[in-house]
Amino acid sequence: MAYRLFEGKEHAASYWKYRICPSDHLIQQVLDFMKKQKSQPLELAADVGCGSGQGTVLLAKHFASVVGTDVSPAQLEVALQHAKEPNITYQQCVAEELPFADSSVDLMTAMSAFHWFDRPRFLKEAHRVLKPRGCLALLNYTIDMELSYSNCCSQTLNQVCKEFYAALQSYRSPHLGSSTIELYREAYESIPYSDKEWQECVWVRRPMPLSSYMGLVESFSSYQALLRSDMQKAISLSQDICQRLMSIMGVTSAETEVVVGVKYFYLLACKPHQA
Repeated sequence: MAYRLFEGKEHAASYWKYRICPSDHLIQQVLDFMKKQKSQPLELAADVGCGSGQGTVLLAKHFASVVGTDVSPAQLEVALQHAKEPNITYQQCVAEELPFADSSVDLMTAMSAFHWFDRPRFLKEAHRVLKPRGCLALLNYTIDMELSYSNCCSQTLNQVCKEFYAALQSYRSPHLGSSTIELYREAYESIPYSDKEWQECVWVRRPMPLSSYMGLVESFSSYQALLRSDMQKAISLSQDICQRLMSIMGVTSAETEVVVGVKYFYLLACKPHQA
């Protein structure tokens, strides 16, 4: 069973505004894996569970055509608002029933989305649509992001961040189990392809205002669940965390720039010639 979240218009807008997409370096690692497995040209990439399209646009310069798919009309509406590349299109569909012909896709990605799918069904669908020697890339990052700020003790700063994440833990969806990374590791082990790669720690660091870091955490499903359950509790928690972080930093504005470190992990797999 797939889970449908992130579908409200406000949440879709915050998703585009705050979510951190993979770095160019991380995308290049995916492409390097592909190039080891198959020859050019790179014709079609499919970004499944594309949300508001931050990751989809990163693929545009590498492929003749890129299709982003998502179940949420609100997310796709935001994606279309920001669509500038002429070789990107978007389609609404579930991840387990994709609008692609058999053996037609060179690269299929799911960036911070695979854990919400009906995972066994999606993996079968990915196998159907990938070309022989086509590649699957499943990327995600952990919630334990790190903050740094000049002339400030990072350990003290991140202890408050850890308290923020811990307060949201009980609102985590049961569909995700106790650890999202374990779901991806299990998928890696279940995929029968011989050419595959698992990477557990790739740091992506981005400067942003403290307010954007707060918005990023508030866009997570666990915070959104708390917001639906007890709006005042969610708002109070967020305001308290923000005030404590500003106090440690010695600043009075949430627009002060910090550096946010996000720990990515990924699974890469190449469909065999005969499958």
